Amino acid sequence: MQAVVYHSDDIRAWERRWFAAQNSSLGLMQQAAWSITQQLIVLFENHATKNIAVWCGQGNNAGDGYFIASYLKQAGFNVEIFAAQLGESADLHCAAQFAREIKVPIHSNFEIKRTFDCHIDALFGIGLNRELNIDWQQVIQIFNEQLGLKISIDIPSGLQANTGRVLPCAVRANHTFTVLGHKAGLFTGQGKEYAGQVHLINLIPVDQELKPLAYLSPTNIKLPQRMAFGHKGSYGHVLVVGGHEQMGGAVIMAAEAAFHAGAGKVTVVCHRNHHQAILSRAPNIMLRDINALDENSIKEILSQVDAICFGMGLGRDDWAKQIYQQWFKLLSHSTRLEVVLDADALWFLAKQPEKLNTHIYATPHPGEAATLLGCSTAQIENDRIAAIYALQQKYAGQWVLKGAGSLILEDNLYICTQGNAGMGTGGMGDVLAGMIASLKAQFHKGIALHEIVTLHAQAGDKLAKQGMRGLQAYQMNQAITQVVNQ
Repeated sequence: MQAVVYHSDDIRAWERRWFAAQNSSLGLMQQAAWSITQQLIVLFENHATKNIAVWCGQGNNAGDGYFIASYLKQAGFNVEIFAAQLGESADLHCAAQFAREIKVPIHSNFEIKRTFDCHIDALFGIGLNRELNIDWQQVIQIFNEQLGLKISIDIPSGLQANTGRVLPCAVRANHTFTVLGHKAGLFTGQGKEYAGQVHLINLIPVDQELKPLAYLSPTNIKLPQRMAFGHKGSYGHVLVVGGHEQMGGAVIMAAEAAFHAGAGKVTVVCHRNHHQAILSRAPNIMLRDINALDENSIKEILSQVDAICFGMGLGRDDWAKQIYQQWFKLLSHSTRLEVVLDADALWFLAKQPEKLNTHIYATPHPGEAATLLGCSTAQIENDRIAAIYALQQKYAGQWVLKGAGSLILEDNLYICTQGNAGMGTGGMGDVLAGMIASLKAQFHKGIALHEIVTLHAQAGDKLAKQGMRGLQAYQMNQAITQVVNQ
């Protein structure tokens, strides 16, 4: 079953419907705190945690914190609360009163004068949409400077729940216990840096009015076994088109990735300057000179292949423009071919916007997405979900917005939860393009775009087992072969 992600506004509306059905808001707060406490007790046993500081703000998220502190105290832990002035919520006042009754020490400031094994963040919840003032920024900075395990309740304070944007700083948690439903900000944008390991606290039944915002891409992906009578023609023919006179590496990486992901045949169409280098690395790759092809030759080649990745190392000069226009006209009108647009093909698409058919997969990084939408990279990163919907609305087709927590928009929106910062290096996008073309050539509708993005991320995670710094995209090939055979 796919894990669902909800918008924070929809979660709050869901809560209101629950309370309107005569369910207790205080009871739900207590239930959430109790459920989190039981998981914390198990976690603390593994970390030899005894002394705990709970940091409480002014809203209902703080109410969770007061109850968690109380339940931990009753379970035998040494607990102290560091708190802001209480807000107006009656449930919050009940939670604070309960903590006082069982003699949990409550400090009316955030001055930490001794060492704790764990700090629990119950400062702000999912309703935070404004930039934090300087006083709250200082509180979060003090929190992050503490030693010990860091736990956030619902969402790390200072992180925007739906975008993963920090406002402008946020708690860096080792674990986040998120209540009722997953929030997108925990998995994409800057959120991955701050959320740590995410644990979902399910409490109330989903009603019919609650609609998903997105899904977390499944991580257990198994491709069909190959038939004993298969041959190279059974597993798809991938065409890689790009490779300006001065840029040959990208097409090599895309082509090799296509082979390592299982394609039966791979042809590279590029400037002839790169042919010798390609053959010396991978003599199984077939080659054509991109300058020697007229429209009829291109049509003949396209009739023989199943998928194309187009644009890697194409360049942006007049020669590249002519090549783009020559190929894109034919690719965009095909309803049979699986087409991946990447790199410089996206740059030309931005200059000459056209609607894409459903067999075209566009894979921009945030900078390329900004060019496609005529905005800044910061605007893309501030709301990645809005950006990918804007891309599909403007251009149609299917989309991957690469980055931390890559977003995939096909029939539904998916968030890739795997991958690592070591993959932030030149050529990783070319490898992804080759993998998409390869697996779509082999399986077409039998594999979803989000599954391919996840396999690419899993290969990157295998590659990073010995460390993330210094990874090279060309090293991905053996890891790709492993994940497509797992």
